[in-house]
Amino acid sequence: MCGITGFLALGSDPEPVMTARVAKMSAAIAYRGPDSRGTWVDGECGLAFGHLRLAIVDLTEAGAQPMASHTGRFMMVFNGEIYNHMDLRQELEETGKAPSWRGHSDTETLLAGIEAWGLTETLKRAVGMFAVALWDRETRTLRLARDRLGEKPLYYGWQGQGEAKTLLFGSELKALAAHPAFENQIDRNVIPELLRHGHVGENRAIYAGLGKLRSGEIVTISRENCDFASEIYWSGADVAVTRGGAPARFATPVEAVDALEALLLDTIDRQMMADVPLGAFLSGGIDSSTVVALMQKLSDRPVHTFSIGFNEERYNEAEHARTVAKHIGTKHTDFYVDEATLLGVVPMLATMYDEPLADSSQIPTYLVAKLARDHVTVALSGDGGDELFCGYDRYRQGADLLARLGKLPRPLRQAIAGSVRALPRGLIDTVMAPLRPTPQGKENNGQRLRRLADYLQSSGTDDLHKKLVSRWRFPDAAVPGALAPATMLDADAPPRGDLPDMERMMQLDMLTYMPDDILAKVDRATMAVSLESRAPFLDHRVAEFAWSLPMDLKHRDGLSKWVLRQVLYKHVPPKLIDRPKMGFEVPIGLWLRGPLKEWASALLDPSRLTREGWFDADVITKYWQDHLSGRANWGLQLWPVLMFQAWLENGGALAGK
Repeated sequence: MCGITGFLALGSDPEPVMTARVAKMSAAIAYRGPDSRGTWVDGECGLAFGHLRLAIVDLTEAGAQPMASHTGRFMMVFNGEIYNHMDLRQELEETGKAPSWRGHSDTETLLAGIEAWGLTETLKRAVGMFAVALWDRETRTLRLARDRLGEKPLYYGWQGQGEAKTLLFGSELKALAAHPAFENQIDRNVIPELLRHGHVGENRAIYAGLGKLRSGEIVTISRENCDFASEIYWSGADVAVTRGGAPARFATPVEAVDALEALLLDTIDRQMMADVPLGAFLSGGIDSSTVVALMQKLSDRPVHTFSIGFNEERYNEAEHARTVAKHIGTKHTDFYVDEATLLGVVPMLATMYDEPLADSSQIPTYLVAKLARDHVTVALSGDGGDELFCGYDRYRQGADLLARLGKLPRPLRQAIAGSVRALPRGLIDTVMAPLRPTPQGKENNGQRLRRLADYLQSSGTDDLHKKLVSRWRFPDAAVPGALAPATMLDADAPPRGDLPDMERMMQLDMLTYMPDDILAKVDRATMAVSLESRAPFLDHRVAEFAWSLPMDLKHRDGLSKWVLRQVLYKHVPPKLIDRPKMGFEVPIGLWLRGPLKEWASALLDPSRLTREGWFDADVITKYWQDHLSGRANWGLQLWPVLMFQAWLENGGALAGK
């Protein structure tokens, strides 16, 4: 795991100047690779590469980057891990295409594969997570690539004008911002997306002129004409529609369970490849428990597992994790954090997430990563299990609601919704309070009923799914002058094929929420403490297998993730696992009325909002006052505003709007 960065400049600068610039870009993300730094420049072409190394495999200088191919044609910087690189080496050797190996790093293997098969074919053969920048000295083209499911980030874009025009790229925006060509212009149009979903997603970035590579994408940049040519070498959308390439045929459900276990064992065995200490995150839930149970089956010593505990019982999974760890036989370490510790992370978030991200579970994610880093350098996780095996409650709830809506004429649904929305929220709260007391820190009954009324007006699966994953109903109203771009959740939706409602929602989450929220959150939190996180469920072979299964093996007998549960039940009894899903929730709404009130009030000061000009001060103030008074719980809606404001205060944008 590492950090990569660099630039391709149209103008000419002396090589010492180029080296100093790329070194400064690297220094901005030094925590991604504390073991060593490397730079390489080609003054004639205006190209510079920077690399930060967190040494995991081949700790010698033979694994250092930037690295040249054995013929010298290609130069590369690479962030990630190729878990089948020894298989690729063997294939190269058997076909007579292998060079004289200098070491045993996967970087060297990738370069040898690129020499033999080309970049696209090599990435199709590779099993792993990665972000790659490759310079072809022969064609004078730069190629950027990202792994299939979006585990590793890569930002890029042209900045500057005329001879000062420069292509910048890097693992994080901090690196790009360190180059003098960086224009530092916030893209107002993506702010509504941040409010709606808590992140800036897909191929967009918070800064104008910059973007991210999509999952499974290769972008080729020519220095001669500054064009981008995009190629998708693996499409998650297509994998879902084609059922992983072909629907799975199993005589019995037991055969499917055995096949999944065998695949996961192979995947986890490969991901336990490391020349440094390795462990795993363990929440005690289905996904992480499955990963840990299979790790322990493969290991001849206790696997080191880590969890975070909370003193508030409704947020605490640590006791469940400890019970599971004891049954499996791991070496378990947990750490109970108090409110002061959790709140202490909040001021760090704007720096840690250099593009605003507003998932409150980023706080405990950082803390468990920090705990693990005190003991290991690599940690496996259960990320991806929910999206691939139907784990979120909203999939079933959404499908059930759609089935019921189909029985009601749309005009009747609209009339009911309109009547509900006409009722004052306070009146609804008063009437419903004796029937359904509002749980502490949760939305009030009036809010909840209005949200359900909004669902009644849904025109179909995609419309309902977008509402289910939205925080703000009309975020554009809070950002004057913004023209929100089309996304994969509306006008740019991928083909659905014959996917039923639940699988359509899973497909959309796999393409958006998973890479743009979950994986971005984990990448920044782990890399902030120089820890490599690996996710076995995100091996593309596991994803393809999951999509090949019929839906009744993923949701069966009222149980989510049925086939995955059966694998786990071979190693851990159901009584230790079967309980309501908790996740890494923290009580943001309560904190904003309590210990975070002063911090939030300063960031949401109306005069400040008016002066900065990004938000409609009246809209935000109304939400804030409603929240403080207890008339509503807008913690989920205010958090992305606060993350943007904190990011702005931290130097997120120094130029004009």
